Amino acid sequence: MAYASGIFEKNFIEYASYVIRDRAIPELEDGLKPVQRRIIHTLIEMDDGKMHKVANVVGQCMRYHPHGDASINDALVNLANCDMFIDHQGNFGNILTGDGAAAGRYIECRLLPLAKRVLYSPEITKYVDSYDGRNKEPVVFPAKIPVVVIQGASGIAVGMKTDILPHNFLEVLDAQAAALKGEKVQLYPDFPTGGIVDVSGYEDGCGFVTVRARLDLSDSKKIVITELPYGVTSEQMIASIEEADKKGKLHIAKVTDYTTDKANIEIALQRNTYTNDIVDALYAYTKCENKISVNPVVIVDNLPKIVPISEMINYHAHHLVDVLTAELQIERQKLEDKLHARTLERIFIEERIYKRIENKKTAEDVNKAVITGFEPFKEELYRPLDDDDIDRLLKIPIRRISLFDIEKNRKDIEEINAAIEQTDDNLTHITKYALSFLEEIKGELDQERWKRKSEISSFQALDVKSVAVRNLELRYDEDSGYMGTNVKTGEVLLKVSPYDKVFYMRKDGAYRVTNVSEREFIGSEGLYYCALADKEELSKVIFTAIYKEKESKFYFLNRFTITSFTTNKMYSILPKGNFKLVKLVTFPSAIITAKYKPGYGYRVLEETFRFSDFAVRKSPQTMGYKLITKALAGLTLRQTKESVGEDPGLFDDTEEEK
Repeated sequence: MAYASGIFEKNFIEYASYVIRDRAIPELEDGLKPVQRRIIHTLIEMDDGKMHKVANVVGQCMRYHPHGDASINDALVNLANCDMFIDHQGNFGNILTGDGAAAGRYIECRLLPLAKRVLYSPEITKYVDSYDGRNKEPVVFPAKIPVVVIQGASGIAVGMKTDILPHNFLEVLDAQAAALKGEKVQLYPDFPTGGIVDVSGYEDGCGFVTVRARLDLSDSKKIVITELPYGVTSEQMIASIEEADKKGKLHIAKVTDYTTDKANIEIALQRNTYTNDIVDALYAYTKCENKISVNPVVIVDNLPKIVPISEMINYHAHHLVDVLTAELQIERQKLEDKLHARTLERIFIEERIYKRIENKKTAEDVNKAVITGFEPFKEELYRPLDDDDIDRLLKIPIRRISLFDIEKNRKDIEEINAAIEQTDDNLTHITKYALSFLEEIKGELDQERWKRKSEISSFQALDVKSVAVRNLELRYDEDSGYMGTNVKTGEVLLKVSPYDKVFYMRKDGAYRVTNVSEREFIGSEGLYYCALADKEELSKVIFTAIYKEKESKFYFLNRFTITSFTTNKMYSILPKGNFKLVKLVTFPSAIITAKYKPGYGYRVLEETFRFSDFAVRKSPQTMGYKLITKALAGLTLRQTKESVGEDPGLFDDTEEEK
């Protein structure tokens, strides 16, 4: 059994690790999940400036992705709709209406230059074997910008999930530049669907945002939704509006969807209903307002970690410096190699070293001749002569030697030296160089296309309870013992909304707080009191209960208010033991008249008590004050002038005592 348990534990851990690392959670460095990275890698390999059928790209990508083509196709469509790295044509779906993309054989895509500019750097990219060992794929791209912050991410893994909202491209570049300067960074989401967003609870990407649709209220009899909240399609929006109207929360005459590349949903209102009357209800009961929780989980050093947005920006600011430094060092090495080759070529031809090899019979003699020829010019060389240099010189065709232009060669060397000097300057002032790189990227972007779409605002999230209309009749049928909004007979107790809670007390002293329901059996004992379960209002009601202990036949009185309760829990005003409720009233003030049985040696046969003689307690479960210890002939209550109205709890106990 222990062996089997060990197998399950090991396999589950491996499965969970695989799903987290290789399926659902993006890398912080390049902001991509494995399938997205493999798509970009495939498009880089296929890039020739022309469009490729998506089906063809998917097929090529399957060389790297060990799963089916459907996941690749869906990921490619989603990546293309972010409009960052992939240009596309054809029907790629509509994020506003929720319509899906056409089949892969009908749509086309290609890589945008930006992708290579910020992701592609093969000299510093680590590659590993693909799942079948036939090809090489990148472990992670050395991204120069925080991709995951710009396009966002969502995914569900084993025991964790990630939800990162998209941010404005231009604002992210500005934030990255600010981080390079050591300034404090603060970013807020920007959604492709627009809308209005309240970021008061964003907490640097670790909290939540509240998003609202943008409404055109210029017509008093018609509301037009011009921008949708993030994650809500026009179809979902209309369904929520119709559902709210069906439940009586709204008064809608007709909803028409004209959404294409822009949201346009017209809501025509019923007669005597105007836009100002319905806006709050529209936000409260439909998807016009939506709360989105965020959880920025990314892979850092092969482990999942929650990283706030500002930390992601700071990480990429330093990462940009590291990547540019590595690229400049590689570029400098290339320039050095080029300078060395040009210098060798000039000396080889200008000093006629090639003449030394004309009479040599063996390759060894030829090599020695070249080496000997360069001996006087060692000081001019950038580095010592090696076999690769000799091989390259010997491959120079005679035509090139005869047409060699010394002035052009010297000019090329000067340009290379200038480039090396510029590279060294960039390495010395790497932060300045990184800032100029970000400015170049920003300048290449279409400012109009990438301007902020979502308006940042502050608004109070509406609670459905606060705008609910109490238009439902809560009835109680004494004959059946049922109470609810769907009870057709009996008296109307209250006007309620579906979100209210109701407090009721039965005639036997049992009481409970319950949610409003269509039909609920509360018992055959009879209903004594019913009200909305508002603790503040309920605490103002003073209940007075008179009950007797069956064994001693002593009578007790308890005056109390109800200040706390748990929904759907049944309570009793009677203390634990063998007690019977005699009287239950809500008189604020009254006189109790007790008549005792004659013949028991009592000198006083009638006695009165006032409610004001007894303190009001905050809990009904407290044992009451001892009121009567004599044999009782009758007990009556009479309201004083301070009391108003009658109470159904007034009754005579004489017959019971006989």
